[in-house]
Amino acid sequence: MGRLLDIGYFKKVIKERAKYAKERTVINKMYAWNLDKEYYDGKRINGYGGFKYDGRWRALFPKIIKKYNKGFLTTKNKPFFSLCRTIVGQQISTKAADSIWLKFEAKCKKKINPKTVLKLSTRTLKSAGLSRQKVSYLKNIAKNFNNKSFDIKKLKKMNDNDAINYITRLKGLGVWSAQMFLMFNLNRSDMYPTGDIGFLRALSLNYKTSYPPSKRFLDKISNLHLGYRTVLTWYMWRSIDPTDVEY
Repeated sequence: MGRLLDIGYFKKVIKERAKYAKERTVINKMYAWNLDKEYYDGKRINGYGGFKYDGRWRALFPKIIKKYNKGFLTTKNKPFFSLCRTIVGQQISTKAADSIWLKFEAKCKKKINPKTVLKLSTRTLKSAGLSRQKVSYLKNIAKNFNNKSFDIKKLKKMNDNDAINYITRLKGLGVWSAQMFLMFNLNRSDMYPTGDIGFLRALSLNYKTSYPPSKRFLDKISNLHLGYRTVLTWYMWRSIDPTDVEY
């Protein structure tokens, strides 16, 4: 029954709840079920009442910015460095990624460039804590940079969608990795990484919605922040981890 009910319903005592639920028609219950409990923009007769999405959420983001106003999203302007950092950070915690990255830097003698990575053996790179697959990805990216088949100047002229498609042609780089690169290296302002676990958790906590957030919720939040969704993402990360995120 939980998914059928609105806030006002939950405030009722148990006996009143039961009576209230029986009065609902099958169609109304179906509306409520399909919209799910985050979708508070229907009429009470359809299972939901109360506040509307936009009015409730538009005021929240400025408060989050004010609360977490220290630090900035910065770029190192080092494309190869950023892509290597992205590969290292894939599917592991920030803490684990930081630890492996320090070891990787040491193996490279802090010279993170294509030639250095190509010279290092698979065994050496694995001893930094990298999986065989990630070593393969790093080697492939180094090769593409070294032979100039990956053209960063060409990439800078592309729109976001074309840029993501171009980056994901490199083995080991998916949409999330491409978005991280565009955010932290090219400072693109409208990235919306819905494949990022930290971002989704932060949205759920700050907007008091379920985890993982529903597609309707994500679409609503996206529409509210079109044009500066990178800024939204940055502050969502900051709200759950005070350490500056960088790639």
